Amino acid sequence: MTNSYLNFPDIDPVMVSIGPVSIHWYGVMYAVAFGMAYWLANRAAEKAGSGWTKEQVSDLLFFGFLGVIVGGRIGYVLFYNFDQFVAEPLYLFKTWQGGMSFHGGLLGVLLAMLWFARRYNKSYLELGDFVAPLIPLGLAAGRLGNFINAELWGRVTDVPWAVLFPNAGSLPRHPSQLYHVALEGILLFVIIVLVRRLKPATGTLGGVFLLGYGVFRFIVEFFREPDAHLGVLSAGMTMGQWLCLPMIATGLGLIIYLNSKPSSPVRGAK
Repeated sequence: MTNSYLNFPDIDPVMVSIGPVSIHWYGVMYAVAFGMAYWLANRAAEKAGSGWTKEQVSDLLFFGFLGVIVGGRIGYVLFYNFDQFVAEPLYLFKTWQGGMSFHGGLLGVLLAMLWFARRYNKSYLELGDFVAPLIPLGLAAGRLGNFINAELWGRVTDVPWAVLFPNAGSLPRHPSQLYHVALEGILLFVIIVLVRRLKPATGTLGGVFLLGYGVFRFIVEFFREPDAHLGVLSAGMTMGQWLCLPMIATGLGLIIYLNSKPSSPVRGAK
């Protein structure tokens, strides 16, 4: 282990305090994520022949955001702290103690989309294509919030860009939060946009998101410190990697199935 590493920047998790009210960077990142999704969705809805109205976009984002919050909390409790939930069911509602799961949030969004599709009589696959480009940059903002909070750090390493995080011991670690930003956020967004330009079969973009996120998250988990109370599970994989396997299989299956038969292109794709 070398002595070459970067000290974590001195960032106050509280962006600003006004009297008893404090605005945290992590909350700001959530607002940024929602704002980017709102802008991208309305931009897509304004295209000729999109089949979307601003009211529909507002409803979709509201219920999608609700799905993220509720699903993320339930997923974290069930996937990562099930034993504590069994011993103390009210732990589910102790949100002030922290704990959100992307995979739980994804399930929440998928359920919200199902309700939305039925209410507005939209194809679920078409809806998936509309939503897929809205998520990655929001994920990037959230992971940047994790970095600012100096949480969910990576495993111990001696790479030149290793970071010495506060409260993470005396050894430098991978800045895995930034790996999330680069892969699951920026790169995945670029891939989805490029695939959309090819005008693939309806539903393909949703499959690309599932496959892309699953693969990138699976990779980053090799550099991210496993949850202390879970550690590395069977087959040498973390809980995050096990949860990614169904995403990878579903995304790949969708892409292959939808593009192996004649189908209509993504509506409104340019």
